[in-house]
Amino acid sequence: MCHPQMRRMCADIQIIDPTNYASWNELLLAFSDCSIFHTSNWASVLAESYRYAPLYFAEIQNSKLVSLVPCMGVSSILTGRRGVSLPFTDYCDPLLSESNLPEDLMGRVIEYGKEAGWRSIELRTGKTVPSEFMPSSFFYGHAIDLSKAEEELFQGLRASTQRNIRKAVREGVEVSFDNSLDSLKEFYRLNCGTRKDHGLPPQPYAFFRKVHEHILSKNLGHLMLASHNGINIAGALFFHFGGQIVYKYGASDKARQDIRANNLIMWKAIQWYCLNGHKSLSLGRTEPENLGLLQFKRGWGAAEYMINYYKYDFKKSVFVKDAPMISGFHNKVFRTLPMPALKLAGSLLYRHMG
Repeated sequence: MCHPQMRRMCADIQIIDPTNYASWNELLLAFSDCSIFHTSNWASVLAESYRYAPLYFAEIQNSKLVSLVPCMGVSSILTGRRGVSLPFTDYCDPLLSESNLPEDLMGRVIEYGKEAGWRSIELRTGKTVPSEFMPSSFFYGHAIDLSKAEEELFQGLRASTQRNIRKAVREGVEVSFDNSLDSLKEFYRLNCGTRKDHGLPPQPYAFFRKVHEHILSKNLGHLMLASHNGINIAGALFFHFGGQIVYKYGASDKARQDIRANNLIMWKAIQWYCLNGHKSLSLGRTEPENLGLLQFKRGWGAAEYMINYYKYDFKKSVFVKDAPMISGFHNKVFRTLPMPALKLAGSLLYRHMG
């Protein structure tokens, strides 16, 4: 008999809401490449923050997860009805056993999307998919192998990255692990400033409260803050599940970036996760044109790979290319807005952007 939170879609694929499936995370551990983004915790963050509908296309045989495409149904007056795997997620690979083909599973998702009246379905993955899936856009991903000894990891860093870590130590930067709400508020303050510097509205504070409720308080992540002379000047959020770690958010005081606190935060995170037996640290996605961030991530001895996004247009019945994101006028406008107006813009716009 099917779990009460499942709806039969076809003979083998079920649609599951993992936020109401008590043993969901345990099922995921059958796959070595599962991450925090496949979990019920991240599904709860997205669903409760932005009112998205969890639609996880899964095949379960003999109480074992065989294949999975996590998806959220987005209904927006600005961007229409669509499916995304997953919103506000750098990438979320389909989980497949050797006997499953990605085109078969995506076919089931597309079938559902047609019936639901979606405008599009977007898949975000670092895995190889069939050549007929034309990417709509691409990014760079970076992953650090944590199976090495700490000394070997440090020697694998770019020389300038090593110098920046040593500089932060000499300057007296202190790094703390603190998942409290007070520290979350400090990170949010830094994040708002960083987003403004980039000409973007910050994510709603309510979103970070959900991150605290479903991830940090469940020991599935770390909030790290770097202070100098008693003032917090940088912070980062790391999520972990199944041995995989994701560097999800980073923020810093632009006026104090010369102290290199971000470098020390990253190194302290690498040390902690290496010591505690984790396998791999993903540094998330990076736009090809963001040369500064690429330089930062390439300094950590990480393996670089491609992350492709694929968008299926239901009206055209084909995979299509996305129009390139143009930075310019709107970024200038956001930079000039006072912080209360910028926060309001984030609260109003983010659920439509996922």
